[in-house]
Amino acid sequence: MKDIIRSQSVLKEEIIERINKQIKIEATSSSAYLAMAGWCDVRGYDNCAKFFFKQSDEERGHQLKFFHYLADMEAEATSPTIDEVEHEFSSLKSVFEKALENEISVTESIHDLVRLARKQGDIATEEFLRWFVQEQIEEEFVARKCVELFDVFGNEKLAIGMIEERILSIEYDGGE
Repeated sequence: MKDIIRSQSVLKEEIIERINKQIKIEATSSSAYLAMAGWCDVRGYDNCAKFFFKQSDEERGHQLKFFHYLADMEAEATSPTIDEVEHEFSSLKSVFEKALENEISVTESIHDLVRLARKQGDIATEEFLRWFVQEQIEEEFVARKCVELFDVFGNEKLAIGMIEERILSIEYDGGE
């Protein structure tokens, strides 16, 4: 049951607006990864398609975490309209480069949100964001490792096959 004493959100309007913007960023990321999965799937890159389908699901989960946080804090969460995402890529490597660019952009956005929460003394939101900061460390690490596979193996057919074999095994070990 919601707190009946509280008649308004404990979050400041700027935080609410910024989190709603992050909801849209996460939704757009999910859609972009879905497009990447489709591009890979049509071209027979089955493991890469599985990788991007999983990434799409994860981004949707992130979107929902932000959405629920606003609702739990009795703030208005908005379901975003997203812009068209890229559906055509010049190569498999360019798909992974785009994914890395996306993760870097999401990391910057999360960091900006943390800085705003600190500036406003919003300890609850800063604590909530801690999980996302850690998640972005992992997301960028995995995206960089995927791009590095192309640097190691190249772009020839045999190399792409080797990348296909390894792509699903790339994990972040937390620095262990």
